[in-house]
Amino acid sequence: MTTKSKKTKSAGRFGARYGKKVRDRIVQVESKQRKRQKCPFCKRLGVKRLSNGIWKCLKCNKKFAGDSYYIQ
Repeated sequence: MTTKSKKTKSAGRFGARYGKKVRDRIVQVESKQRKRQKCPFCKRLGVKRLSNGIWKCLKCNKKFAGDSYYIQ
C-alpha cells in the first residue's frame, strides 16, 4: 500500500493512477473541506464538516446545511 508524501499530499493514496490533474484537484478540494470555516451565525472560525453538506459550529453548537465541500 502506498503512503502519502509531502509532494502528493492526500492524493498519495491513489498511487500512479487517475492522472496528475485529477489528483491535484482532489488535493485542492480536500484541503479546503478539512479547514475550519467561518460560522454564518457567530462569525468565528469553528465550523467543521460532519458529512456531505452538513456543517456544525463548534463555538455556538449550531448545525446547518450548506455546500458539499466548503462554505462560501
